[in-house]
Amino acid sequence: MQDSTRVLAGDCTVTYENGRTTTQRGEVVVLVKPDNTVLVHDDTGYQPAAWLTRPNSVQFERDTGGFALVATKNDERLRVDAHADYGSAHYPVTPAGPTVGRCPDCDGVLVRDGARVTCLGCRAAYALPRDATLTENTCDDCGLPTFRADRGDTFELCLDRTCDSLDDAVIDAFDGEWPCRCGSMLTIERRRALDAVCEECDAVYRIPSGIVDGTCDCGLPLFDTPSGRRCLDATCDRNQ
Repeated sequence: MQDSTRVLAGDCTVTYENGRTTTQRGEVVVLVKPDNTVLVHDDTGYQPAAWLTRPNSVQFERDTGGFALVATKNDERLRVDAHADYGSAHYPVTPAGPTVGRCPDCDGVLVRDGARVTCLGCRAAYALPRDATLTENTCDDCGLPTFRADRGDTFELCLDRTCDSLDDAVIDAFDGEWPCRCGSMLTIERRRALDAVCEECDAVYRIPSGIVDGTCDCGLPLFDTPSGRRCLDATCDRNQ
């Protein structure tokens, strides 16, 4: 069940197979997380008595005598057979993180979880650059919070990419603005990341998180980054 954790409890036999077989018996609580990870907890400590991380499949059966759960991942197999079924339930789960605002659509709480902002109400999710800083401002068009990110300059943009795009902002600011070592002008493109690309000599430079601060001896722009000043070319001697 997506976005929920399944909880099972009972007097169970737990069998784990991975070339050899390990069998345990006891009163346990079984958690099946949204990514299908299965954790079997007994009364000892925080570490599960048995587990299988992100199995390819989880099968569950229940009858009058109890329940059976079978999780498989390649050559691994975790089976839980209940001799006595104490009950089960589904509980909703969401990302957890600092509160960063309210959702303009449902008034739910917005939380930041790494590179994502999620509404705890309607579950709307917005990707966020990991180095971004959320502001106390909101978008004039949609009401979502805005963030700041450094890509040659500092850009303040809406969380929703349909309102504002960091790629578009960087392209508008720097496409054709930086000369390549060969003399041609660099274009800004999204490949695996935002890159400065020379169509003449096929040079490709990943744009770092930082602000342009002068010109390197090699002719490419210098960036002031959280780890210090560096050339656009990560292999440039100026970076050593």
